[in-house]
Amino acid sequence: MFLTLDQVSVRYPTAAAPAVNAVSLQLAAGQLGVLIGPSGSGKTSLLRAIAGLEQAQSGQIVLDHTLLDGPGTRVAAEQRRIGMVFQDFALFPHLDIAANIGFGLHGMGKQQRMRRVDEMLALVGLEGSQEKYPHQLSGGQQQRVALARALAPEPRLLLLDEPFSSLDVELRERLAHDVRQILTQARITALMVTHDQMEAFAVGDVVGVMQAGQLEQWARPYDLYHRPATRFVADFIGHGVMLAGRLVQSDGRLTVSTALGELQDVSAAALPEIRTDSDAGRQFDVLLRSDDIVHDDASPFKARIVRKSFRGAEFLYTLQLASGQELLALVPSHHDHAIDEWIGIKLDVNHVVTFPL
Repeated sequence: MFLTLDQVSVRYPTAAAPAVNAVSLQLAAGQLGVLIGPSGSGKTSLLRAIAGLEQAQSGQIVLDHTLLDGPGTRVAAEQRRIGMVFQDFALFPHLDIAANIGFGLHGMGKQQRMRRVDEMLALVGLEGSQEKYPHQLSGGQQQRVALARALAPEPRLLLLDEPFSSLDVELRERLAHDVRQILTQARITALMVTHDQMEAFAVGDVVGVMQAGQLEQWARPYDLYHRPATRFVADFIGHGVMLAGRLVQSDGRLTVSTALGELQDVSAAALPEIRTDSDAGRQFDVLLRSDDIVHDDASPFKARIVRKSFRGAEFLYTLQLASGQELLALVPSHHDHAIDEWIGIKLDVNHVVTFPL
């Protein structure tokens, strides 16, 4: 692996608990990784430890077969060949764009430096902007310049700390896709911190969810959504609720019975703690995503609409069963039902995820 973190911990002197607690992860060459989690979960502290801006008190950080941090070893930040892009862009307002991008290109002749600046501007789609100043560019363009400046010295690894947080929502989404394309084209390995799940899913080949300094799960975005490893990941990622379920096991088949019917042919991976028929009747919480609940007026199962959120192509309905259990359902927006209306629903679950009580 190109980047390996093994049991890395970071603790600040005045803090009662470590900011980063025994985090291990791997990132292959050319992959784009993303760290998400609530404020204070340790995302930025981990990023700064990789960059060498914070000292890891324990564990190892290895980049491209080079030990950066470990017992008796600490490589200075300026010697790690790691680029960083910050949320505030950190451009020099008194320098033009060419000078901003070329600022870190030490040891190059003038012509070589200008060729590299031109290459970087072409890469980020800002050809011809060499003589402009940061205030003459939009926020999105300034972030592209910051990215070009970080890539210009050809870092081994690029770190991005909330790079789009100061931009408006529409621009953030578009720029996230553009940045992924730019980094892929440049064949750069990168690790980004964000609090925006959709941003993480748009950029990341692999995404890590952090909570209270710990890495809860490090996996593909698809697996985080459909196969969350912990309750925290299940709650933090996407829209979903827990519904009580009871295990029925017979003839080698696993079935989970719920208030909305049975989930057939349950994969043993969804119930890894089940071993024998004696577990039949055991109760679980079943994770139901909003796309697992389908509107079907012919269904015998009914739910009352208690809230609705219009999202253009669809509504996000908050539904309540007669028992009081609440569910979430994404319904095409031409199914415009009223608050307090009862509608038919059914389960359409492709990935059964359960958590023991």
